[in-house]
Amino acid sequence: MSLWCQHLLKNNSNKVKGNVVWSFLKSKEVTFSQCCNMCAQSDGNVRQSDHWYFTIGKHKFELTEDQKSQLDRLVHLPIIHTNKYECTLPPNHRFPMSKFSKTFNYLVQDKVIDKAKQHISPQPISATIAELVHTKEYVDKFFNGKTSEKEQKVTGFEWSEGLACRVRYETGGTILTSLIAVQRGLASSTAGGTHHAFPDHGAGFCLMNDMALAARYLIKHEIVRKVLIVDLDVHQGDGTAFIFDKDPTVFTFSMHCGRNYPFRKQCSDLDVAVDVGTDDAGYQAVLKEHLPSVLSNFKPDLLIYDAGVDPHKNDELGKLNLTDHGLYMRDYYVLDTAIAAGIPVATVTGGGYCSDINQLAQRQTIIHRAASHVYKERGL
Repeated sequence: MSLWCQHLLKNNSNKVKGNVVWSFLKSKEVTFSQCCNMCAQSDGNVRQSDHWYFTIGKHKFELTEDQKSQLDRLVHLPIIHTNKYECTLPPNHRFPMSKFSKTFNYLVQDKVIDKAKQHISPQPISATIAELVHTKEYVDKFFNGKTSEKEQKVTGFEWSEGLACRVRYETGGTILTSLIAVQRGLASSTAGGTHHAFPDHGAGFCLMNDMALAARYLIKHEIVRKVLIVDLDVHQGDGTAFIFDKDPTVFTFSMHCGRNYPFRKQCSDLDVAVDVGTDDAGYQAVLKEHLPSVLSNFKPDLLIYDAGVDPHKNDELGKLNLTDHGLYMRDYYVLDTAIAAGIPVATVTGGGYCSDINQLAQRQTIIHRAASHVYKERGL
């Protein structure tokens, strides 16, 4: 029987997975449920249809039949991915759109993951979900192609139906990743980390703030009470900081290059600016100085981790000096420290810029390699 068909925690007792004690979900149940309705087709005919839901406590998250099948087969680290994370951009556009499918393909090719047993497809978010963070006016403009030329210039993207579609799928992917992380302890998306998006506008290649929406979604539906967002992209998570300013249910921790975009910073709950040229050892020392105290003081029920690879020494926009090994050690440390403390983690890939798209895609597999190792070692 699938783990998804079993009660996660029952009778007010803790569930132990490896060395991890899950305490928050003592009264929650995670199950599959199915209902059969007479559903009207678009042509007016009526057919019998099955609807599957992923249920946590009182909240039902609707699943497609494909998603239900993928979850039934799920073994080891869940990887949330779809080719709809990508859309067509003009030639020579600065944003490396093809990195998402290339990253996933490298994970399969290198046998980091088994596609048949670990891959789960997300669904796009609705306008109602988008409005948990973004203004109704902005959601309407973005979903329906009404953003002005000036607004589009700030984001770095010219609007298209394909662009709006990919953003909805990307955000849906982060929400699904977070839901699965709560149940299994750790889950990873091959996209996400759009931390420059504000409630009423996008900026810096970020159109909707997927991490903020995931946090709000899970808190609204009482799946978790408190979320920690650890943002280790080289650029400050200014949109995320603004969204959760004075919100005690979400703690924002941004560790970034101080002399880099955005030049007008917002105030996160904890901002740590590192110097230009910081290397592996220096970066790791700063991270170890701050992360444990954040975890112990805030005591989150979920950690959403932006594992941007733009601190890499070869990143075209980064200004830091981390190596592949340094990124791996960073990711492993964040994941293992949180899991050891009984805190589930949802990972997103964040930023990364390199003219060699294959090098960049390989670099963006690092978080999934680290997550795979932690998942195995912690017996999740």
